[in-house]
Amino acid sequence: MIRTERKYIEILRILKEHREPLGAKRLSEMMAERGFVLSNRAVQYYLRYLDDVGFTEKIGNTGRILTPFGLEETESALVGDRIGFIISKLERLAFRSTFDPDTSTGDIVYNLSIVPEERLPDALMAFDEVKTARCGFFSGYRVIDRDPRIPPGSSGIMTVCSITMDGVFQRRGIPVRMAYGGRLAIQHGEATRFVDLIGYRGTTIDPLQLFISAGLTSFSSLVSSGSGTVLANVREIPALAEGNAREVSAQMKRAGFVFPVGMGTSVFNLVTDPYRLSIVAFSGMNYIANTFEKGIPISTEIGAGNIPFSRILQE
Repeated sequence: MIRTERKYIEILRILKEHREPLGAKRLSEMMAERGFVLSNRAVQYYLRYLDDVGFTEKIGNTGRILTPFGLEETESALVGDRIGFIISKLERLAFRSTFDPDTSTGDIVYNLSIVPEERLPDALMAFDEVKTARCGFFSGYRVIDRDPRIPPGSSGIMTVCSITMDGVFQRRGIPVRMAYGGRLAIQHGEATRFVDLIGYRGTTIDPLQLFISAGLTSFSSLVSSGSGTVLANVREIPALAEGNAREVSAQMKRAGFVFPVGMGTSVFNLVTDPYRLSIVAFSGMNYIANTFEKGIPISTEIGAGNIPFSRILQE
């Protein structure tokens, strides 16, 4: 029953994305955002069934969490249905983004990384290497210690997610499509070509997380010799919007963004298309990739939410 009923699966997915217990009211609101309109009473019905089969557990009066059995079910159920799920989540966050690069105000999309407290100095050194090499999407990050998602003994680091750019384009009336995540080769400080590409709409896992976990970046080489392999995203917009896109690019650079790496109908070794403009941007996940390379334990939630741009700036 679970595997053929999408509402059950969506509830499990939402619970997986959140560390804190969620009640029926909040789950009803979040289900509506994903196109499933359910009353609080209906959500309670689904939750009672999930409790009965052992996938969820009630935590006092605060709400439900996933059990290990429920987490396993979420990972394995409806793999085909989860294709494109990552990009759908990012597109929702982009729509909620209100950032205006001209005034440096409004909400951006951020990633939240968690590291052991005792390894925070080492992680920050790794982050600063990426910042100095200008390979992050934004030239800064923010350390936080007060957030319910950060467990005791750990520290949190917020970085700007590149999906913020999609929100800016949308608000300027520019149709934008996140096409690929890839590994971009850097030779003597200059981006040269893509080594690998994975399409966002044909995968059940974020492509950049896959490259990181597989150890397919080489920041140590980049820092020591100026040559290495980093992470970048490819977006596509109509070629006729090039003038507007370059205006946005200039504004974002003035606001502290490292963008773009390349822009045009023929960029690096991407397929040439006279009607679509490819925009290549470094990913904010490069901060995490360099930390992972150094053997520092780090976990990251991509697209953790929307926050005011001012909160990401270092005090």
